[in-house]
Amino acid sequence: MSKMTPQEMAQKIGSGLLSFPVTPFKADYSFDEATYRANMDWLCGYDVAGLFAAGGTGEFFSLTPAEVPQVVKIAVDETKGRVPVLAGTGYGTATAREIAIGAEKAGADGLLLLPPYLTHSEQEGLAAHVEAVCAAVKIGVIVYNRDNAILQPDTLARLAERCPNLVGYKDGIGDIELMTRVYTKLGDRLTYVGGLPTAETFALPYLDMGVTTYSSAVFNFVPEFATSFYAAVRKRDHAAIHAGLKDFILPLIAIRNRKKGYAVSIIKAGMKVIGRDSGPVRPPLTDLTEQEIAELTALVKNLPAIASTQQAAE
Repeated sequence: MSKMTPQEMAQKIGSGLLSFPVTPFKADYSFDEATYRANMDWLCGYDVAGLFAAGGTGEFFSLTPAEVPQVVKIAVDETKGRVPVLAGTGYGTATAREIAIGAEKAGADGLLLLPPYLTHSEQEGLAAHVEAVCAAVKIGVIVYNRDNAILQPDTLARLAERCPNLVGYKDGIGDIELMTRVYTKLGDRLTYVGGLPTAETFALPYLDMGVTTYSSAVFNFVPEFATSFYAAVRKRDHAAIHAGLKDFILPLIAIRNRKKGYAVSIIKAGMKVIGRDSGPVRPPLTDLTEQEIAELTALVKNLPAIASTQQAAE
């Protein structure tokens, strides 16, 4: 059971960079606990405000409901209170509640509620879904606004009134008008998280809108770059941000955009590139080709030059 209140968790994650560790798999797609423990311990050595176990980059969608609490428990055990651990939950309401309860028992400090599986629904139904998950646990809940789960400002405001442990809003669609309306409506009632794929591209404009943090997938394999880039964003250091985008983030996005599902696959490939092979992605995702891994290797190899450019600009 978490020792943090929902509000303490929200304040903590809003104060720095967030990341979603990959879930390592063996060649037969079974969970690789030893590698996961090693990765979590390594990532805790960097300046990170929260780690999301079994999240999107952690292939939540390919894990069984029983595997999620297992992954979360190991993350909690290995981080040893050094950083908050939040867990993914989702699918239909009954399943989302079941996973949420299991994650709370495993020691998670909070939850990220991913969109319901497959179906589209009205605001009333989405609100009932969020409220049911919030009511099932005492830990803080962050809603992930994306795909088929787009909560409007009035809906969020009603939920915030009914659910004291609804403490965060993660944006995954990049609708600046909607983000502005949400922030204007709810102000500091929620902690706001940038959650677009490769969130670094949106980090600076979102900071000006009140979104103080974002989830960095590349933190998994280039944590020094990710933390220095975040520091540059907080300082509004345009020269450093431009260098990081031009020399690393945008070329990485070019590889990511070649195939569907590569937003996760490219992070697993990055782990392999740095010598922390975390296995394949589970189907239906596909791994990068050898040529694409070679391109990614070249990008990572050039990172020291990017870092020095940033340091010089600070």
